[in-house]
Amino acid sequence: MENLVESKDVSFTYGFRPVLKGINMTVPRGKVVCIMGLSGCGKTTLLRLIGGALKPRHGEVRVNGRVVNLLKRDALYAMRRKLGMLYQFGALFTDMTALDNVAFQIREHTDLPEDMVEDLALMKLNAVGLRGAHHRMPAELSGGMARRVALARAIALDPTLIMYDEPFTGLDPISLGVISNLLRRLNDTLGATSIVVTHDVQETLKLVDYVYFMADGAIVAQGTPDEIRESKAPFVHQFIWGEVDGPLPFHMPGAPYASDLMLEGTRG
Repeated sequence: MENLVESKDVSFTYGFRPVLKGINMTVPRGKVVCIMGLSGCGKTTLLRLIGGALKPRHGEVRVNGRVVNLLKRDALYAMRRKLGMLYQFGALFTDMTALDNVAFQIREHTDLPEDMVEDLALMKLNAVGLRGAHHRMPAELSGGMARRVALARAIALDPTLIMYDEPFTGLDPISLGVISNLLRRLNDTLGATSIVVTHDVQETLKLVDYVYFMADGAIVAQGTPDEIRESKAPFVHQFIWGEVDGPLPFHMPGAPYASDLMLEGTRG
């Protein structure tokens, strides 16, 4: 199957701190692929590289066959028109109604008449079940409703690729289930491809086609949801089942505790 997204030997650093180390990943067209791992392992940085907000130090990222980090400005903006992004916590414009939030990029990227823009925005809100809340401001929406409006905005231009950065964070179980079902249904209905960055293991394994596990800036495991559940790899097993004891320590490495308290050399 043809791949929509490919990363080849991608490395990235913030200053002198390595964040990504030789990432090789493929995302086939029409599939929902998940990237999991602890906070700070480089998941969101990888999304930014795919979207062209950052450039890799080494390697290349391809979207639809084109090397993103080599695109000029106009070509990069054209590529982004085919990309939808659901940010963590939604990131809605607080001074715009739900309708205007969804209509924003339609107005920015097309020359359609205003009545058609509003009709298209209502269609997207209807797809996430919130056409009746089109007049509400973000402050008048619950957390789950705000996330659904943000999802409607993400699909406003019928993107080829949709990226989700922690879409389930802070949601109650019902809202989480709604967003999860919408994510899968919209991907299949639109004929899109989705990349999901998340910590929610059990909900995510129900809906994705393939999983990449990252740790310390590298991919340490990958496979289908069934393969991940049955994995004997210590890191994967600890993460999937939420175990305290395992290769991932509770304490971040640092100087000896006694040294930080300036107790070295003292006697009790």
